[in-house]
Amino acid sequence: MSTESTHLTIFFFSIIFISTFEPSISIAASSPKFPCSGPRYSSFPFCNTSLPITSRARSLVHLLRLHEKISLLSDNASAVPRLGIPAYEWWSESLHGIATNGPGVSFNGSIPSATSFPQVILMAAAFNRSLWSSVGSAIAIEARAMYNHGQAGLTFWAPNINIFRDPRWGRGQETPGEDPMLASAFAIEYVTGFQGRNGEELMVSACCKHFTAYDLEKWQKFSRYSFDAVVTEQDLVDTYQPPFQSCIQEGKASCLMCSYNRVNGVPACARQDMLEKVRSEWGFEGYITSDCDAVATVYEYQKYSKTPEDAVADVLKAGTDINCGTYLLRHTRSALKQGKVSEKDIDRALYNLFSVQLRLGLFDGDPRKGKFGKLGPQNVCTEEHRALALEAAKQGIVLLKNKDKFLPLNKNNVKSLAVIGPMADDRDHIGGGYTGIPCNPRSLFEELRGCVQNTTFFAGCNDVPCDSKDRFSEAVLAAKEAEVVIVVAGLDMTQEREDHDRVSLLLPGKQMDLVSSVASVSKKRIILVLTGGGPLDVTFAENNPWISSILWIGYPGEAGGKAFAEVLFGDFNPEWERKLRNLLSFQAEDFP
Repeated sequence: MSTESTHLTIFFFSIIFISTFEPSISIAASSPKFPCSGPRYSSFPFCNTSLPITSRARSLVHLLRLHEKISLLSDNASAVPRLGIPAYEWWSESLHGIATNGPGVSFNGSIPSATSFPQVILMAAAFNRSLWSSVGSAIAIEARAMYNHGQAGLTFWAPNINIFRDPRWGRGQETPGEDPMLASAFAIEYVTGFQGRNGEELMVSACCKHFTAYDLEKWQKFSRYSFDAVVTEQDLVDTYQPPFQSCIQEGKASCLMCSYNRVNGVPACARQDMLEKVRSEWGFEGYITSDCDAVATVYEYQKYSKTPEDAVADVLKAGTDINCGTYLLRHTRSALKQGKVSEKDIDRALYNLFSVQLRLGLFDGDPRKGKFGKLGPQNVCTEEHRALALEAAKQGIVLLKNKDKFLPLNKNNVKSLAVIGPMADDRDHIGGGYTGIPCNPRSLFEELRGCVQNTTFFAGCNDVPCDSKDRFSEAVLAAKEAEVVIVVAGLDMTQEREDHDRVSLLLPGKQMDLVSSVASVSKKRIILVLTGGGPLDVTFAENNPWISSILWIGYPGEAGGKAFAEVLFGDFNPEWERKLRNLLSFQAEDFP
């Protein structure tokens, strides 16, 4: 969740600085700090587990002093030593596995890695509800295990269920795609699998983001911080809102994140009508967080508010409960003095925040003695979770072309195999955005070499941008000599990511020339493998008779190499030529 202006960069650095040096969430800690510890603090009413959560939350809010209340309105909530409450970092990430993006997660401890599942756009292509639920449950187990060892919080800001409407959007890879029904189904299954199906009790907290009509990072003169999404009421109801409504009503998500952009002129985090509807009509019972520094953008970028204090008032009164960043910490007191907000507004926000923490058991005493207290390193990167990551990747892979049923190959009949393309031997970027430290990642080339002994790799391009043909000759020579040739082309994070949209639907740089050059000299027709989350115009390959097969593997995660090998050699047979046909149907000239 990067920022753009100098102001916002400073705010963001403040978050990192505080979270890094706050002793209570030190990355070296072997267990989390927790409230209600010892007789001095456990006698507070909010520690009494026999009371309803509503009563406990109200009691806690009532006991706080004003300066303490304000200090809790940031993702890096300060400690309240007087009440025995340690600091807490709300921001952890778990999009397709525990990720390093948020300051709440650290892999510097007894748990050095976590299972890296395929990026969401690939898992969505499986069209398998039970798979999505199982992945959510597996990530939750690893999240809770990391919390027990002081390496994560319990509140995770995933899933991303925005509608992938513009195919150039850099974050489309993080979403289930452009279909509201599919996005809704994914949201329900991920959230219920992640949070658990235990009624009021939460194993961990999921957050549906980014509310709403957000699918632009940086495009010409527009950026996500200032963009105004002009959307008709019909389009909101039919397209943008269904995933969020499903996520809340059926998934029972305990968090909602409002986005940076404006919606019909009003910043999303200040859209009181929408945020109130979420609670009054959709039955939301949780907290609403801003995207990181989205409160600052209301004044700094969008100039919607006249002063910082007005921005604070606009979002708090609209229903936003917490700011990822420091803006509320720095401007709420002056907003109170100016009469723009009341203490009642703050109390409402804190009640929503504490209610979720109480449902997570954060005020129930030592978490190691609780229901999930035995989870630890032995529950992370398990054989079961890694097998699930493999299954998710296999089910998501799409065969887009298979002329004369060229695939699957018989590995016993393949004497030599050439694997070409810069992503073919890359194990570091195969997961896409919001990835943590994988358990045991292997590249496509590494896995294929285990299937066919005489397998060689040639990058062809220096990198995915492929600005030069300097390395084409070695790839072409390899293609002439090998019996079977695979070219891995497409996208990586240099082309699509948070804060970076694509400018074209074509293959980057000279990749198209590389594919065509290799195909023109190969003994047999070649296999083209596409990486990335966004659609690609590969009409040239669809029409090229020397390209027999095209597969899309997205960002398949740590088990992606093995998944591809099993599909290639027929050990796993996906439902051929279905799903995500938009990869071929989009053409570059279709978009301005």
